[in-house]
Amino acid sequence: MDGTAYTLLVYRYTDDRRPSSGAVARTDSAGSRPSGSAASVAPDDAFVRDRATALGYAALGCFTFWLYAFGPSLALLRQELGFSYTLLGFYSALWALGSCVAGFTFARAARHLSRSVLLWGSAAVTALGAALFTIGSGLPATLVGTAVMGIAGTTLLMVVQAVLSDRHQERRDKALTEANVGAGASAVVAPLVLGALAASALGWRVAFALPAVVLAGMWVFLRRSPMPASRGRPADGGHERLPLACWVFAGLTALATAIEFCIVYFGAEVLIGTGLTPAVAATTLSSNYLGILVGRVGGAAVTRRPGRTVVLLHGSLALTAAGFGLFWVSDEPVLAVIGLFACGVGVANVYPLALALTLGAAQGHEDQANARTQLLVGALSAGSPYLIGTLADHHGLGPALAVEPVLIIAAFLLLLAGVRTQRTTADPAAVR
Repeated sequence: MDGTAYTLLVYRYTDDRRPSSGAVARTDSAGSRPSGSAASVAPDDAFVRDRATALGYAALGCFTFWLYAFGPSLALLRQELGFSYTLLGFYSALWALGSCVAGFTFARAARHLSRSVLLWGSAAVTALGAALFTIGSGLPATLVGTAVMGIAGTTLLMVVQAVLSDRHQERRDKALTEANVGAGASAVVAPLVLGALAASALGWRVAFALPAVVLAGMWVFLRRSPMPASRGRPADGGHERLPLACWVFAGLTALATAIEFCIVYFGAEVLIGTGLTPAVAATTLSSNYLGILVGRVGGAAVTRRPGRTVVLLHGSLALTAAGFGLFWVSDEPVLAVIGLFACGVGVANVYPLALALTLGAAQGHEDQANARTQLLVGALSAGSPYLIGTLADHHGLGPALAVEPVLIIAAFLLLLAGVRTQRTTADPAAVR
């Protein structure tokens, strides 16, 4: 088989008449046509990248661009407005608080609104928040814009995760891993684009318009594409009880984010301690982002076949621990950078794979599980760096970073507990 034929075979985009992964064909209530019949169900191991999948991948990439451009932009905004480091930290906390609000409200919104309305609506509101953050003058407008991006952007993230989970069911691990490959690329590109525009006549604010332009283009061409409807069971009043295994895996997903963010927030400071200048250290931190991208490309390849999620998670956490250990104890810049890269490769797939296990253990309450996971993610991603910062002020950064291996060990334990709980309360084949 030649390269062209292989590409067409692997990356085949259908006209949505073949639902993937054994799912019963149906669409949401936005007026889209049915996506097929039960007779057209693909085999269990089939993985079809249809329009809904492509849209989910692209939307996640846009959200990630906003997220990873936001952090570096705060330093530029601080230079312009002259606010304190405490207020700079408040911007990040405000985004995390917005994530928590989205986690509280998503399940209820998903019961009353179609996937299409939620996706395009949250994308539009996130773009509005980005406009407030960049065009507005003064602290009030930029703070409001940050809160709006935190709420609407996290909602967009959850809609994408829900669409991919609904569409691919048992192969959601592969879909989420592939989607995060594009997200990893956005994480690498966003700071570079922001820096290049900041040095140009256009200015750094233009960077925040780029995802909005991409989403607007997708709306023009894909707004009528059918979306899968929620496959979760309807809940009475939103008080459904999630299985214990689902909560354990949700905790693992939140820990994955905390592990990654602690490195992002404090990695440059550790590199400065090895003798690098602040400018070089900030640039060298991109080795971690590059590792994340490489890890997600590798994870997408490994998950081409089902049944590898748990094994890959064990290996990912082990590599994360080894990479962080080298980064943490090394006094040599080269070894520290190698550790950062290895840590990025390791942590890259923990979030998407843990999320796949969370949604797979939800037993028909995927939207509720998705929302509660993001609530935990928002809390831990804000609380863990704050804890490290507080400890660093009193004991130094080196001892404070002992929080990171504690998080990694906790992730190992939650993975073991989740798998054991799932196997004792449900079909053992559900955990693979």
